[in-house]
Amino acid sequence: MVTPGGLVVLTDRRSASGPLIEVVRKAVRGGADWVILRERDLSYGERAALATGLRSVVPDHRLIIAGPDPLGGTAVHLSGSDQLPEGTTLTGRSWHGTEDLSGVDYVTVSPVYPTLSKPGYGPALGATGAAEMRAPVPWLALGGIETAAQAAECALAGAAGIAVMGALMRSPDPERTARELSSAFRSAAGRGSCSEAVAPALAAGRGFGEEAW
Repeated sequence: MVTPGGLVVLTDRRSASGPLIEVVRKAVRGGADWVILRERDLSYGERAALATGLRSVVPDHRLIIAGPDPLGGTAVHLSGSDQLPEGTTLTGRSWHGTEDLSGVDYVTVSPVYPTLSKPGYGPALGATGAAEMRAPVPWLALGGIETAAQAAECALAGAAGIAVMGALMRSPDPERTARELSSAFRSAAGRGSCSEAVAPALAAGRGFGEEAW
C-alpha cells in the first residue's frame, strides 16, 4: 500500500491566496504529492463538489478527505474522535500518542513547530520530539512548517512527509513555495535518517541555514 509522503497539502479556503482549486493546482505543479481536503464546515454537497474539482488537479487520485466520509473516493484522514469507516483503502489519523491506531495506515503528528494557523496550539514538539513519539506507522510532520530548513529537519527526523497548510495557502506563489519545501524535504530524506551529528542540532532547535542547500 502506498501511504502519503513528501509534501502533503492541507486545504483552507479561508486563508487561500486565490480560488482553492487553483491554489492546489499550483502547489501540485510545484511538487506537492498529496492533498487533504478539510473544509469540514461546508455542507455535504459543497464538499462533494469541491472534492470532484480537486480530483481533476491532484495526480494519481491522491486526494484524501478529512473525516469518515470519503466523498466518492477511498481515502480518509480522521480526527482523534472519528470512527473508523468501512470500505476505505487508505486511512490516516491525527495522533497525539494516545489515539487508537487499529486499522490506520499513517498518522499526522503535531504541532511540530509553533503555528500561525492555530496560535496557542501546542506546545511545539520539535522535529526530534515528534520522532521520539515513535509512531507505529508512517508519520507526517504537521504544524508550522514554513521554511526549507524546517522541511529538512522533519525529513532527517524520520518523517515520511510534511503536511503543510498555511505556508502554501497564504503564499502569493504556491508553486514556488511547494517547490522549495518539496525539494528541501526530498534532498534531506535522500541523505538518510538523523545521524549522530545531526540529532544534537535538531534537539537544540538549530536550523541548517541556507548553506545546507
